[in-house]
Amino acid sequence: QVQLVESGGGLVQPGGSLRLSCVASGTFYRVNAMGWYRQAPGKQRELVALATQGGSANYADSVKGRFTISRDNAKSTVYLQMNSLRPEDTAVYACYANVRHSVFESGRDYWGQGTQVAVSS
Repeated sequence: QVQLVESGGGLVQPGGSLRLSCVASGTFYRVNAMGWYRQAPGKQRELVALATQGGSANYADSVKGRFTISRDNAKSTVYLQMNSLRPEDTAVYACYANVRHSVFESGRDYWGQGTQVAVSS
């Protein structure tokens, strides 16, 4: 089994910054993609940012230029640096990872429990 443990959420004023971290632990062969999704009250879950093992990244249009995703493959960790935060960024942010348990497997999806980010004055 794989566990994703997030940290770094909290309350911040508009224009402020937060950094989220997520560590994948357990027994596995390799972590493929890692990233972040978010879900605001009354809204559907949406992709925020996703990074491949090779370092390529995709972002939601709403966060481009403000958020930066990065990975430390040796530590099976993904980070999300969030700058210029806006009230509409308020949501529960959940870590995502696609994990291979062997060289013969394509990968399985795992989710963290989520961390609350609130942007308010």
